[in-house]
Amino acid sequence: MTIALVVAIGAAGGVLAGLFGVGGGIIFVPTLALVLGLTQLHAEASSLLAILPTAIVGTWRQRGYGNLDVRAAAVIGVASIVGVQGGVVVAESLSDSTLRRLFGVLLLITSAHIVWRSRRQS
Repeated sequence: MTIALVVAIGAAGGVLAGLFGVGGGIIFVPTLALVLGLTQLHAEASSLLAILPTAIVGTWRQRGYGNLDVRAAAVIGVASIVGVQGGVVVAESLSDSTLRRLFGVLLLITSAHIVWRSRRQS
């Protein structure tokens, strides 16, 4: 049952990645933490690893459509490597409940920003 659930989570994350350009973290992290019982830190780490193949395939497909800015991607990639090192230090210093709340706040802020932008454009 767990394997089928993990496959379903991966498929849902893949569809969202292809459709909206998200890496799947908005699906993977809460599902891994709540449904599979992983700690928030383990769910976030597992999500980061699961996102790699999704990002690679998505990048390859978008490159074929001519939508890839290699220079911007390289700059973001290098900055992300530096940022993730700092993020790991902070995440490991926080309690699981604090980390989970911060992730929830991030999702709320992101959702509010998307709604605000879509209303502003229409």
